[in-house]
Amino acid sequence: QHSNLSLQLSFPFSFSFSSSLHNYSTTQLHNYTTYTAIMSTRSDDTSDFEKLKNAFETLTGHVSSLDDLMAAFGLKHMPAAQRYGIMFGFVVFTGTIAAVVSLLFMGGSFQRIAAQAESGDVSVPDPIRARNERSLLYERLLVARDRMVKETNYEMQKTTTDKTTLMMMLLNLPIQTGNDENGGVAALADTAAAKRKEAEHHVPPGYQNDYVEAYRKCQDRPNGATMSGRPEARFEAYARSWAGCGQHVSRDYKRSYARLYEHVCCRTHATDDKYRTLYADRPDDIVGRHVRLEALEVDRHADELFAATSGQVYNNNKSFDPKEVWGFQACGPFANAKEAAQSPIFHRKLNEAGFAIMDNLTDRFVGAIILSNDDPQNLTISLDTPISKPSAEGSADVIEAGFLLMDKLFACGYRRIQFAVDSQDAVNKKLAARLGFTKEAEIPKHMVVKDANRDSTIYGMLNSDWTKGCRPFLYKKLHGAGLQKFDAANEHAEAELDERTFKLAAKKAEEAAAAAKNKPKKV
Repeated sequence: QHSNLSLQLSFPFSFSFSSSLHNYSTTQLHNYTTYTAIMSTRSDDTSDFEKLKNAFETLTGHVSSLDDLMAAFGLKHMPAAQRYGIMFGFVVFTGTIAAVVSLLFMGGSFQRIAAQAESGDVSVPDPIRARNERSLLYERLLVARDRMVKETNYEMQKTTTDKTTLMMMLLNLPIQTGNDENGGVAALADTAAAKRKEAEHHVPPGYQNDYVEAYRKCQDRPNGATMSGRPEARFEAYARSWAGCGQHVSRDYKRSYARLYEHVCCRTHATDDKYRTLYADRPDDIVGRHVRLEALEVDRHADELFAATSGQVYNNNKSFDPKEVWGFQACGPFANAKEAAQSPIFHRKLNEAGFAIMDNLTDRFVGAIILSNDDPQNLTISLDTPISKPSAEGSADVIEAGFLLMDKLFACGYRRIQFAVDSQDAVNKKLAARLGFTKEAEIPKHMVVKDANRDSTIYGMLNSDWTKGCRPFLYKKLHGAGLQKFDAANEHAEAELDERTFKLAAKKAEEAAAAAKNKPKKV
């Protein structure tokens, strides 16, 4: 009885083990048969393709239905949803690979690779080569253009080498610093009445009030430790930059610009001396961390513009093809500095503005940046592609120059800035992306440049996009995360302080008016 019970208990296990062993043996036999069949196809007389074909036929001969295919991949015993999901993914993957291979053949990629291998030349030309190989316009179109330009003598065709109204609006106030022995501009916040009165004669209306306000504000909240031996250096730097912005820009711009100017000036005694002297000589320059913007002038910048863009060895830069700079510009390259001085770069229209980009560390010329198509009626303006040596293209200097201009334009009240780029100009397309512009359109036959057609890619920047995302991003990119966080925190704190100050001043004015109204009249 005990033996019978043991047999009954061990029978299921024995049966399960026997079944597993049988399945394993059958599988191994099937694999061995398949392997033997594949190996039997090998012959020294057959080609590799025939071997592959015979092996594939041997394998597919064992798959006669969909269930056999499922079993071959181990999917037969899986749930239906998972099984068909895996199969669908495999079909999509196979279709994608087939589509890519078909496009490579039908699109001619393999043909271009073969042609390039035979000729040894690049089949797709670089942007400069593409620009040089453009076909010129028909002669009749060029003749018609010249005739219409002569017949339509518009007012905006007048040019000038002097500062235009737009330039003077964007640059800082061109004040006279006065006698340095009496304290210069710093005397505006002096306790001595005589010094304040002397300094008032050298500044425009409203400058003194802005200077004193900013001076007191920086005394309460300086942007760093006091400089040894110069306790008022930070206050003076903040005040002159704040007041120099003028009264027609937003206060948030003045707060940010003044804090950055204070940070740049007051790093060391040497930088304080440098920027104090610079402000005495050129108070209207827009100063950034890496570069500053000056009014583009013939006498000051024509020689440097030619030297930097002529392709010859300039400072530490090697020689280059000048078409890398001027290939997509409406003018240039120039034979000499005199020819550059007679170009539209310096002879600007009345609705344009030109600025020189100067390196703060070396005081060397970096390039030029032009504003055109000023439309104050609609609060829009165009930013032209910067002109700089190839080594400076897309650098922090050029990006900061664009940042300084756009920041000032939006602070003055503009709503939209346009950036039009030649459709084949890959370098400035990248610059548009780095500056945060949004691609808006492609315009065919937009312009005639150097007697050839130009298609343009149009980018735009809105004031709302600038404030919400682009400005903080560029500020962080140029000055670091620490300064960007400080700028945002400082803006928030000082905006609240200004709001409380204005409300308190308005309340006091109302109380004074009410007291004057209720004051009894003398009989």
